[in-house]
Amino acid sequence: MFGPITIPFGAKMLFNTVKLKTGVGIDDVDLALAEMCSVVKETYGGDKGGFIAGQVMRFSGFVSDEGSLGAAQGADHDIAIVTYWRSFAEHERSHADAVFREKFAALAKMCDGSQELGYDLLWQGAPE
Repeated sequence: MFGPITIPFGAKMLFNTVKLKTGVGIDDVDLALAEMCSVVKETYGGDKGGFIAGQVMRFSGFVSDEGSLGAAQGADHDIAIVTYWRSFAEHERSHADAVFREKFAALAKMCDGSQELGYDLLWQGAPE
């Protein structure tokens, strides 16, 4: 559950930002996130649907002065859900499925908004 992930070159990355409703904290959405991620991993993983790996992160409040251009701004979201897929089509099929939609709806009740953007992998590397 908390092990390292390996992303093959050519993977598609989906970056989903989630803005929680006022008064809703990370502890409030923890179970909904866990159930949603478990369904994605177990139902759509690998040959079952193209899911490769994923990560869920909470915005820490840190904004890099060194890595930002222009005036440093905070994030307009609280949580980032990063998932890696073999294709955008497989991602869309999984998210149209009733099994996923039920779990996502539980999270959505606690959110003001969510936006999921798809990216093509252009480069990856690690120190040798």
